[in-house]
Amino acid sequence: MDRVPHLMEIHMFSRLGLSAGLIPLALAAALASSPASAFTDEEKKELGPVIREYLLQNPEVLQEAIAVLDARHNAAEAAERGKALGSMKPLLLDSPRGVVVGNPKGDVTLVEFFDYNCGYCKKALADLQELIKQDPNLRVVLREFPVLGQGSVEAAQVAVAVRMVAPEKYMAFHQALLNARGPADRAKALAAAKEVGIDPALIQKQASSPELNATLDESMKLAEALSLNGTPSYVVGDQVVVGAVGFDKLKAAIAESRAPKKAN
Repeated sequence: MDRVPHLMEIHMFSRLGLSAGLIPLALAAALASSPASAFTDEEKKELGPVIREYLLQNPEVLQEAIAVLDARHNAAEAAERGKALGSMKPLLLDSPRGVVVGNPKGDVTLVEFFDYNCGYCKKALADLQELIKQDPNLRVVLREFPVLGQGSVEAAQVAVAVRMVAPEKYMAFHQALLNARGPADRAKALAAAKEVGIDPALIQKQASSPELNATLDESMKLAEALSLNGTPSYVVGDQVVVGAVGFDKLKAAIAESRAPKKAN
């Protein structure tokens, strides 16, 4: 059974030539894996000042520890995302609740999770348009992911209704609403629908449709499984890309998805 070394053992390590910097790190590792009851009151009194003094004199150790913790967290998150992608891909790529633009039969699919009140999503719209323009074999799936308040939810509900009553005009609506000034909400979304030639009355008829919330719930389920914590977020092949990373990085991710996989 692992246990924390006693102070006598620590002094012995020092006499044997163990680096002074490694002693507190060894202590910290052991402390993290041992219950508080593993120490006597006397040991707690002696260990506390030793560790505190070392950290005060070497604060960079904390930065190193945080970097290691972040790396472990990112690796664990990537592993979880990989598992989720494996099980969620049919729903992610082929659900009728996702809006398909670009080439419906394209050889690579890029999925974007967005919020109509996300400033970064507004800026990223130009990247998406340019990708579709330059790449005739790119299939794009758009998913409403309203995480920025009630106005975002209302705008997303109108967007779902647009998909239901006039799917051929969804992209024009999408562009109009993202390019509109001011916060997005139901009124702003209805105005965008009218701007692209959709009768707002048709949208209003869908206001009580269970499909509105079912669509958003499906997106939330996917986003949670993929540990998405912001917008825009993208899925390209086996990659999850979080943030408005720009045209070049998205293009590179698409190219990587197309590249032949090396045999293990």
